[in-house]
Amino acid sequence: MKKLCVLGSINVDHVIHIPQFPQAGETLTGYDYHQAFGGKGANQAVAAARLGTEVSFIGAIGEDDIGQTMKNSFANEKINTQGIAVIAGQNTGLAMIQVADSGENSIVISAGANASLDETRVLQHKALIAEADYLLMQLETPLPAVSLAAKFAKETGTKVVLNPAPAKPLPKELLALVDMITPNETEAEILTGVKIVDEQTAYQAAQAFHQFGIELVLITLGERGVYVSQKDNQAGEIIAGFKVEAKDTTAAGDTFNGALISALMEQKTLNQAIRFAHAAAAISVTRKGAQSSIPYLAEVGEFLSKCHH
Repeated sequence: MKKLCVLGSINVDHVIHIPQFPQAGETLTGYDYHQAFGGKGANQAVAAARLGTEVSFIGAIGEDDIGQTMKNSFANEKINTQGIAVIAGQNTGLAMIQVADSGENSIVISAGANASLDETRVLQHKALIAEADYLLMQLETPLPAVSLAAKFAKETGTKVVLNPAPAKPLPKELLALVDMITPNETEAEILTGVKIVDEQTAYQAAQAFHQFGIELVLITLGERGVYVSQKDNQAGEIIAGFKVEAKDTTAAGDTFNGALISALMEQKTLNQAIRFAHAAAAISVTRKGAQSSIPYLAEVGEFLSKCHH
């Protein structure tokens, strides 16, 4: 069976629902407060695991109960947790998430133990990267570790997928090691300098990524779907998503990323894999929460059998 290694963040999410986002200096009363398991890395790993992929994880938790609970939760998802370090004297990373009635969210993160995911820890788990077919990473953990992991992956023939979120500028040396990148419009603009407003500008941004050496570019465009471009093809294309009533968009992008890699590892064509990932993400936005909203393989199959586009 093919293997995926995810290197990334583990956060506990503190979620509160609000009618609309508060203005500066304004106090609002929220409702439906709850804690949930999150972190972009953790969400993507859970998405791939629920969709039938064999997943190992490289990350860090704090010396606290919630960290241990999250590690156990990973084990329940059948994720290999040997790459998860417990950092003495640190709290597990956390995110404060406001979800407005429109379904939009705003998020503030405290890195906690995630900030301790350094090159030494990547070195310790080189074998997990070497034995994987794909390495999936994001940017909620320190860049040196991301860069080193990408280097190891390149040496061992493991494909490198980068979801460059949250948005920040990246060194060209790192981008040159990436096989596939999955930014949203904001992230694409920060990395290429191209503001994406239509298909033409999406094309320009994709070409800029290809010039860094990246083979496959998927720019997610929210409700419009995803712009896909392969290095040697003249034109990219937009592959539309599914129309659903969004309740909570938390982890939609993470679900998309985990599902996409999962489908590609199952030898689906790129277009089939994107359709599969769109379906998984569509299901996730109709449910509240991060990991709690991520669907299982049977649910995605059922969703796709009802949709014929």
